[in-house]
Amino acid sequence: MFWQEHALPAVALQLGSVTIYWYGVTMVLAIAVGVMVARNLAQRTGLAQPQAVYDLAFVVALSALAGARLYAVLLFWPDYAADPWEIFKVWHGGLAIHGALAAGALALLVYCRRKRYSFWAWADILAVALPAGQAIGRWGNYFNQELFGPPTSLPWGIFIDPTYRPAGFEQAVVFHPVFLYESLLNLALFLMLWRLFRHRRQVGVMVAAYVTGYGIIRLLMEQLRLDPTPELFGIRWPIVVSALLIVGGLVGLAGRQRRPAAGA
Repeated sequence: MFWQEHALPAVALQLGSVTIYWYGVTMVLAIAVGVMVARNLAQRTGLAQPQAVYDLAFVVALSALAGARLYAVLLFWPDYAADPWEIFKVWHGGLAIHGALAAGALALLVYCRRKRYSFWAWADILAVALPAGQAIGRWGNYFNQELFGPPTSLPWGIFIDPTYRPAGFEQAVVFHPVFLYESLLNLALFLMLWRLFRHRRQVGVMVAAYVTGYGIIRLLMEQLRLDPTPELFGIRWPIVVSALLIVGGLVGLAGRQRRPAAGA
C-alpha cells in the first residue's frame, strides 16, 4: 500500500522563493473549519452576527497560535537554544495544544471583558468548534512525520522516513498513525459536543465537557507516542497536564450541573 511505502512531501507548493508547507495549509483549514462552526452556533443562539465571530476568532486564534509555539519552545528549550532561529520556523512543527488552550482562553477572557461579552457563552461555542479544527489540524503531523507510535503490521500503519525514526526503531518501517487516531477521536468528540450543545442548560458545561473529553483523548494517545518529551517524576509531561484537565473538567461539570439553569 502506498502509505506504507512512501511518505508524502512536506511542501504543498513552491512559488519562486516562497514555500507553502502542508503543515501550514492544515492549520489554516483547521482554523477555518473552527470559525465556521463557531459562526453557525453563534447565529443559531442569537449570540452574535458573523462579523463579531470573525473579529473574536482572529484575536483568539492568533493568541492560541502564539501560545502553542511559546509552550513548545519552553518545553523543548535546550533544542531551541542550540538553534534559536528554529523558534521562528513554525512550518517545521512545534505547536503544543496545551499552550494554545491556555493562551486562547486568556485572550478570550480579555476580549470578552473589553467588549462586555459573556465569557462563558463564547467559551461554550469555542469548546464545540475546537475539536472540529483539531481533527483537521492533526493531519499536519502526518506531513511532518510526527505523532506516530510503535511499529505495526496493521494495514493502516504509515511509512516513516529513516530520518524521523526514533532511537531503537531505526530498522522499523511502518508505525502506528497516532495522529490519525487522535484526529478520529477529536471528530467523535466534536459530534458529541455538537449534539450536547442543543440540550445544555447551563453555560460553561460545554467547556467542562471539552476539557474532560480532550484530556481523556490525549491521555490515551500519550500511551502510544514515541517522541521524547520532558517528564515529571518519570511521567511524560503531557500526561500530567492531561490528567489535570480531566480532573478540572469533571469538577467543572459537577459544579455547573449543581447550579440552576441560567442564561448567558
